[in-house]
Amino acid sequence: MPRTFPCPRCGKQTTWEDNEFRPFCSERCKMIDLGAWANDEYKLLTQDAPQAEDSGENDPF
Repeated sequence: MPRTFPCPRCGKQTTWEDNEFRPFCSERCKMIDLGAWANDEYKLLTQDAPQAEDSGENDPF
């Protein structure tokens, strides 16, 4: 019996094996997710680089 998991877009149960759209359940969910990335609907959290405490006077470059 194939293992199932929820589609990351709609939550419908789908399989990994023999699924050309994996991890999505369908081409529709795959394209909706791609569009969300293209429209910056997803954000990756980053941490700003620490700022130097001096003004750079001792910087050899």
